[in-house]
Amino acid sequence: MNVDVNALFNQFAQQRILVVGDVMIDAYLRGSVTRISPEAPVPIVNLEKTEDRLGGAANVALNLASLGAEPILCAIVGDDRGGRTFSEILDYRGLSRDGIVKSADRMTTIKTRVIGNNQHLLRIDEEVLTDISSQEEQDFIHRIKQLIDTKIDAIILEDYNKGLLTPNVIDSIVKMANARKIPVTVDPKKDNFFEYKNVTLFKPNMKELKEGVGVKSMDVTKREQFEAAVDQLESKLNNDITLVTLSEHGVFIKNDQDKKYIPAHIRNIADVSGAGDTVIAVATLCLVAGLEIEYIADIANLSGGLVCEVSGVVPIDAELLKEEIAKLQHS
Repeated sequence: MNVDVNALFNQFAQQRILVVGDVMIDAYLRGSVTRISPEAPVPIVNLEKTEDRLGGAANVALNLASLGAEPILCAIVGDDRGGRTFSEILDYRGLSRDGIVKSADRMTTIKTRVIGNNQHLLRIDEEVLTDISSQEEQDFIHRIKQLIDTKIDAIILEDYNKGLLTPNVIDSIVKMANARKIPVTVDPKKDNFFEYKNVTLFKPNMKELKEGVGVKSMDVTKREQFEAAVDQLESKLNNDITLVTLSEHGVFIKNDQDKKYIPAHIRNIADVSGAGDTVIAVATLCLVAGLEIEYIADIANLSGGLVCEVSGVVPIDAELLKEEIAKLQHS
């Protein structure tokens, strides 16, 4: 790899990225377990610490901010306790609220994890999974239009299947972006997989690719079979670049001129949560910076591995990423 790391990070710091998608609060209840409940055969957790973190598309925004870029998060939250907590964390993190719309008819998604003796015991989800209403669609698209007419370098669509990115919302945003020549990158989920037509970069993981193209079993080591699935995907989406994350096999990237397999780096994996958020954030910044696809995949692959070494959903550490890129260049 031949990249001027400082120049690259200086470019990151000049980028203004719209992040559109499903947001949530990742809540943690941590404590110790010393006995089993007399009421039922379950552990009693003596609560020692509570923590609320930004999750979903908001974690993508945190990753961008961590690398010096200016993210503008666009999402719908409930007009409820969770929505107020979400706004407070945004303020604490120094993130803009300009793209946040509150809905009286939806609850804010909260995923609460109960951790006892450092073991994940239980998760409680508070969420609404139905699509937003047609009125909410109109209001949200109008908010995006207002923001898109300011200086925007790229748009990330981060789909967690929570009902914000409906076919109409997706189509409207992509058309507005393409008319203004703003790159659109996508981290998809199954429900609207083939709605993301004519985007710049599409980033499914292996499971999402298999489900999307309807292949029950696929082995990435059988490259002909795997690349046939990617071709099938691209024929439906008409996207410019496909970036597939392959877990322990690394990543695959392809455009109409080139394709590359980038192997995974050996890591002490603590938690894979949020790695996809980091990969799409870093890939988008590298794309806007004008890097070749091999370098986009290389740096995104590095960043995804780094966050997997930390427990919980955390954004990338910029200094650590700089060090890893420097190591890669000298290896």
